[in-house]
Amino acid sequence: MDVYLVPVGGERYELYCEVPDEPQEAAAEPSQGFFQRLKHRFSAMLAEAEHQRRHGHADPAHLGWFGRLKARSMRWVAESIAEQRLLWHLRRQEHACLYYPDDIDEALGVATMRRQLGRDFEKHRFWLIIDSIGFIASGLLFLVPGPNVLAYYFAFRMVGHYFSLRGARQGLAGVVWISERSTPLSELRRAMALDGEERVRRVHDVADALRLEHLAKFFERMTLTTA
Repeated sequence: MDVYLVPVGGERYELYCEVPDEPQEAAAEPSQGFFQRLKHRFSAMLAEAEHQRRHGHADPAHLGWFGRLKARSMRWVAESIAEQRLLWHLRRQEHACLYYPDDIDEALGVATMRRQLGRDFEKHRFWLIIDSIGFIASGLLFLVPGPNVLAYYFAFRMVGHYFSLRGARQGLAGVVWISERSTPLSELRRAMALDGEERVRRVHDVADALRLEHLAKFFERMTLTTA
């Protein structure tokens, strides 16, 4: 698995990766037990959202109300994928390569990666606890007729944070990392000083050099967030 340490402003970095469309669990048969069935359904939804992200969404104008609701749900899942894709896939890895900008030294690149994973571990552990409490509390709605939408909401959030927690822990303690310098990543830092079309062109050149299809969108989103 290749992981990229992307400069997004000042001394700030974000970890980034691109992975195949469908996670491995999506092809597996659902297991017995509530949580295993929930994980399988979550993985199936994840695979569908990844497919729609890559190949486009159906035109909502031609969908019924249920289709429009599903399309909105898939967009929400796709946004979650964009934020947590790396951690969800890192949990299954034993070896990974960290690419870091060649204008910093290796020790700083590795330390930054581990610090980011540590923050992710603490964040997702916190939200896993909160959503678990929300899921238990939502059980009080079982007397209300109809599907317990709130319980499903908290359940899917639980699975997402659980996957992310496992990924961060695996990255910190289970993965054997190697690291490599990357000149194109340093170009992204210089691109932040540019304006307009020149900035866009430079970022796309870096994405092409690294063969990362969605890096340009990720970079622009992260630099706007940290601006």
